[in-house]
Amino acid sequence: MGSRILLFSNTFKEEVMREVRFEDIKSAVAKLAIDACCIQTPDIKRAFVAAKESEKSELGKNILNTLMENGKIAETNMMAICQDTGMTVVFVEIGQDVHIVGGYLEDAINEGIKEGYTNGYLRKSVVAEPLYERKNTTNNAPAVIHTRIVKGDKLHLKVCPKGFGSENKSILKMLVPADGIEGVKKVFTEAVKLAGPNACPPMVIGVGIGGTMEKAALLAKQAAVREIDSKNADERYAKLEEELLEIANKTGVGPQGLGGTTTAFKVNVEWYPTHIAGLPVAVNINCHAARHADIEL
Repeated sequence: MGSRILLFSNTFKEEVMREVRFEDIKSAVAKLAIDACCIQTPDIKRAFVAAKESEKSELGKNILNTLMENGKIAETNMMAICQDTGMTVVFVEIGQDVHIVGGYLEDAINEGIKEGYTNGYLRKSVVAEPLYERKNTTNNAPAVIHTRIVKGDKLHLKVCPKGFGSENKSILKMLVPADGIEGVKKVFTEAVKLAGPNACPPMVIGVGIGGTMEKAALLAKQAAVREIDSKNADERYAKLEEELLEIANKTGVGPQGLGGTTTAFKVNVEWYPTHIAGLPVAVNINCHAARHADIEL
């Protein structure tokens, strides 16, 4: 999967770079795309079981049973959990001691998306230009790629197919510090009610707080694909996650929007330092599948 090459710096100190091949990245992304669209993650499966026990609406319980059965059929037959197999978001963490050989990293990712969506018989949902012609690219590429350089010699890829029934219900608000925590809760509540049945609840909801406009949106996206068994490391934000989940489930939207006590499986919050005059808040809605799959090369 990887090899090592020796480099010499200006101080003649020997340094080691680990090589990762273009073809290995492409193959990994292709498999991740198929797996993410067809196999529910273990944390989502556990959430369904727990929700089935706690849901107070009989209709809601029946819907949860149906969604669970749908997930089992999808995994058994390696067929898409949902017909909307999304626009692919890929989070890349590349170690500073990694060297990609055989081609460009983003080309490898996009070639993997093309291969996965074609070989996996997944719906191609991406248009080449957003406003005028809107012609389908016929291969679901390009992906939306977020790359971060980290320490070490590993390459971590997280492939997240994002359907637009839920994506279209996401919200970004540029609050001011005076709005405070109640302002955050207000924005969140508006987003959940707006999403309603269109986001295919029970939802997994990512909330990004702080940074700048684009940073808040990115934080929300990262939060939306964080494991739902996890909680924010900061106890204050972990408590906020619980409070927001309670708000979501009190809306009564319920499974598939037909009423009940399980509107969301989990709310994940991520935060970042921000400007003295700002309080950006983004809410990224994920459907009940909350699809993602990852690998380290």
